[in-house]
Amino acid sequence: MLRLLARFGAFVVERFAAFGDFGVFTWRALAWLVMGSTNPRNYALLAPQCYEVGTRSVPVVLVTGMFVGFVLAAEAIVQLQAVGLGDQIGVLVNLAVVRELGPVLAGTMLAGRVGGALTAELGSMNVSEQIDALRSMGADPIRYLVAPRFLACLLLMPFLTLYCDVMGALGGWFISVKIFGLKSDPYWWYTEMALENWDLFTGLAKSLFFGAAIGLISCYKGFTCGHGAEGVGRACTQSFVASFIAILMIDFMLILVFRSAYEVIWGVKPLL
Repeated sequence: MLRLLARFGAFVVERFAAFGDFGVFTWRALAWLVMGSTNPRNYALLAPQCYEVGTRSVPVVLVTGMFVGFVLAAEAIVQLQAVGLGDQIGVLVNLAVVRELGPVLAGTMLAGRVGGALTAELGSMNVSEQIDALRSMGADPIRYLVAPRFLACLLLMPFLTLYCDVMGALGGWFISVKIFGLKSDPYWWYTEMALENWDLFTGLAKSLFFGAAIGLISCYKGFTCGHGAEGVGRACTQSFVASFIAILMIDFMLILVFRSAYEVIWGVKPLL
C-alpha cells in the first residue's frame, strides 16, 4: 500500500511539475511573440512556417470538410424528407459545420499533420543538440524556433477553419441537390435565414484557441522529448493526443462562455 501511494504521489508531482514547465514555456513564447513583432527580421522566420502550416494543409482540409458535408447530408436527408423538411437540409449541415465540426475537424487535422511535423522537427533538433548549440551561441531558441511556429498556427487556423466550413457547405449541397434531387435555392435560402454572424464568429474564435494550443503543445513536446528516435516518436504521439484532448476541453469551455455571452447580449437562447 505504501509503495502504491508513493508511486501515485510521484506521478502527481511529476504531472504538476510538467504543467509548471509548460506554463513557463508558454509565457516565454508569448513574451517573444510580443517583443519580436516590431522586428522585421522575424518575419523571414515566419514565412516558411506559414507555408508549412497553411498551404500544405489545404488538401487535407479540403477532403475532410467536403466529406463531412457528404456524411451529414446523406445521414439526415432521409429523416428530414420523411417529415416534409427536406428543403431545410442546408440548415442542419451548415450550422453543424460552422458551429462545431469545422473548427474541431480543422484543429484535429492541424494537430495530426502540422503538430506531428513540428514535434518531430524540434525533437530531432533537440536530440541532435542543435537547440543546445543555439543556446551556446547566445540565441534564445524560443525566439527562433517556437515563436514563428506558434504564430503561424495562431494566424492560419481561422483561415483553415473557414475553408473547412465552405467545403462542408458545398459537400452538403452536392449530396442534397445533385444526388437526392433537391432544389438548390432552398438549400442556401434556409441556411441564410438560420445562420447568424454570431455562429461564424464563435467558430473562428474557437479556431484561434485551437491553433494556439496546437502550436504550444507541439513545440513543447519537441523541446522536451526523450533521447533517440524512440523519444521523438513517443513525443509525436503524446503531442497529438494532448492537442486533441486540449481541443475538446477548450471547445466545451468556450461553448459555455459563448452561450452565456449570447444570452447576455440578446437575452434569448439560440433556437438551434
